[in-house]
Amino acid sequence: QVQLVESGGGLVQAGGSLRLSCAASGRTLSSAAMGWFRQAPVKEREFVAAISGSGRNTKYADSVKGRATISKDNAANTVYLQVSNLKPEDTAIYYCAARSTLPFENENFYTNPRLYGYWGQGTQVTVSS
Repeated sequence: QVQLVESGGGLVQAGGSLRLSCAASGRTLSSAAMGWFRQAPVKEREFVAAISGSGRNTKYADSVKGRATISKDNAANTVYLQVSNLKPEDTAIYYCAARSTLPFENENFYTNPRLYGYWGQGTQVTVSS
């Protein structure tokens, strides 16, 4: 079992930045592909960013491309999402997710939330205009 706990959300003004953290326990993230998703009120959960188990490959949604960076610290068993130049439309609950990977999958990233087996409880990000 993997437990994921997100932190770092909060209220920020438009144009500001945040770094979200996702701390994992129960299993090392060195063999897990990770993703960040978000869900705004009355909207479906959407993909934000993903990183492969190796940490070498990443993918971003068009909405955050150029403003977001996903990274893994396997020693700390933590995944981060840094988002800059925040916009009011970035307001949402942000969730991290983990997918256990086999060695041959270690360079893959995943954008489909259904492919992730473990989820955190989410952290609220509110961007004021």
